[in-house]
Amino acid sequence: MSETAELVVEIHVPLTPDTEVAEGESRFPWIESLVEFTAELDEGGEIFVVEEGDVFNEAYVIVITGADESTLMGVANRVANLPGIPTGVFAVQTDADADELGQGTVVEIS
Repeated sequence: MSETAELVVEIHVPLTPDTEVAEGESRFPWIESLVEFTAELDEGGEIFVVEEGDVFNEAYVIVITGADESTLMGVANRVANLPGIPTGVFAVQTDADADELGQGTVVEIS
């Protein structure tokens, strides 16, 4: 990580399908809740959502920045505790200079 680049946290949520959804419904109903949650934080100015909903290595990834490490990691912890979010959530602390997702320090969350 660059010492001058802006801190970025990637929140990786395993794409674990919900086995109890009705036929024809999304197998990942928690994605909508996750997007709404982070969008509200973005609109409130708490964080900035850089990338909303990228799929990477069998995980749904939201990339956030615009706050200090404590705030960004706090958001990652809050995401892991949202209803319906599968276990196995982790964050990657990186910076705006990273070439691709997954480059940085991995922090296990749930």
